[in-house]
Amino acid sequence: MSKVLVAYFSASGVTAKVAERLAGVVEADLYEIKPEKPYTSADLNWRDKQSRSSVEMNDRGFRPAIGNKAPNMEQYETVFVGFPVWWYREPSIIDTFMEAYSFDGKTVIPFCTSGGSGIGDSVKNIQALAKNARVVEGKRFESGVSVDELRTWTKEVM
Repeated sequence: MSKVLVAYFSASGVTAKVAERLAGVVEADLYEIKPEKPYTSADLNWRDKQSRSSVEMNDRGFRPAIGNKAPNMEQYETVFVGFPVWWYREPSIIDTFMEAYSFDGKTVIPFCTSGGSGIGDSVKNIQALAKNARVVEGKRFESGVSVDELRTWTKEVM
């Protein structure tokens, strides 16, 4: 069986819960993408155009620093990449993660959490950052996604 990693960024804990369930379903290692400077609730206020998250998302070139290194990425053949949807796409820290490692020859499977927004341009963006990877169409999950739903989805995409 190939080595699988579930890498995720979670601002509120919702994506973390889904990532933990997913890792259990696919028997994967789990890695939390932690920002070097943690986000505060004020940083995450999407209604404030001056909040840290708003400023970052308005600058497509912005790359927040990651505070923890991923495990030996070379050992993984499949990498699930999870995140909350921000402004109809992946948060900038996911772009930092995708640029920090080589995904050549790997399968990358995005997943996101959101109360209602879809995955947006995230799959296209991730494919652009991992040019030599096979990037599978991602999926949005709600916080209460069941293990059975995750199992069904992973059988389709792995």
